[in-house]
Amino acid sequence: MNGFARVACFSEAGAGFQQGADAIAAFEKIKVEETDMSDIAERVKKIVIDHLGVDADKVVEGASFIDDLGADSLDTVELVMAFEEEFGVEIPDDAADSILTVGDAIKFIEKAQA
Repeated sequence: MNGFARVACFSEAGAGFQQGADAIAAFEKIKVEETDMSDIAERVKKIVIDHLGVDADKVVEGASFIDDLGADSLDTVELVMAFEEEFGVEIPDDAADSILTVGDAIKFIEKAQA
């Protein structure tokens, strides 16, 4: 094998290695994002359980803070404040008014941290 052929061979091997490394990095990024999102959901649910004193099995994404979990208007304000503190995000009043369910809170925080 001449010198040029060796360089070409190593160059192709290096390109294959880089593609593999890129694929691993992309997979790890997806894995981290999925973990972050599930972590957000778990942290939101814990806040709701702690603040409202409800059973964990009732705290599902479709659960309404008021209708399903028994929160009153003061509870919802306290939940929003707890979310802001826990996640380091600001939830404007108009956005807070649209956070009616556990899932709404999770989605808002995910977008705010993206």
